[in-house]
Amino acid sequence: MVTVNQTRLIGLLGGMSWESSALYYRLINQAAHARMGGHHNARSLMFTLDFDELNRLAAAGNWKQVAAVVSEAAHSLEKAGAAFAMLTAVTPHTVADQVAGAIGIPLLHIADPTGAAIRAAGLSRVGLLGTRYTMELGFFAERLQQRFGIEVIVPPEEQRTALHRIIIDELTLGVVRPESADVLLRLASDLGARGAQAVVVACTELPLLLDMDAYPMPAFDVVKLHAEAAVELALE
Repeated sequence: MVTVNQTRLIGLLGGMSWESSALYYRLINQAAHARMGGHHNARSLMFTLDFDELNRLAAAGNWKQVAAVVSEAAHSLEKAGAAFAMLTAVTPHTVADQVAGAIGIPLLHIADPTGAAIRAAGLSRVGLLGTRYTMELGFFAERLQQRFGIEVIVPPEEQRTALHRIIIDELTLGVVRPESADVLLRLASDLGARGAQAVVVACTELPLLLDMDAYPMPAFDVVKLHAEAAVELALE
């Protein structure tokens, strides 16, 4: 049997929201246990940011300040010995390029393991579900298109607004409602009717609302894929 050891310390940029950070922590340690067995955990550091501050900045469109705040936190992880950093939320990847350019360690982008998984499944057209920022700003869809040749479609504006409200006003506060799960299923079905072969669940809170196997088509959990990729990188 080949012994697998962790050689790289994982740096987690958390607090966006704390619910998503807790989910990341669990998934990363589950993936580490699956790879290493025994009582192994993944060695990691987490810098917890204030979600209220970042949420207000994002709502005001002040992404420059968001990038500054997150980059400062990433610097702290780098100084503490993290071998690479990862954002434990999808929306802050709006400023991923700025953060990556501000630090001397790699930033593991959430879209890359997702794109690799979609390509491996032989799919080329997917629907994207997430916050309004994720669905509208293009940072996720464009990366899938440019790096993996995957076409991405999003719900219409009214549905994007409804999903964003569910995420921000309910899930980030730990509120899970069955009627909101019904809304999410309708959105996924509509995307399938428009030609999506699968849905990309690109929000750390959405798995709190609906399991991947509950969707009417293949569903890619970007959080789980991101966490598993982090463990693989840490074990290299």
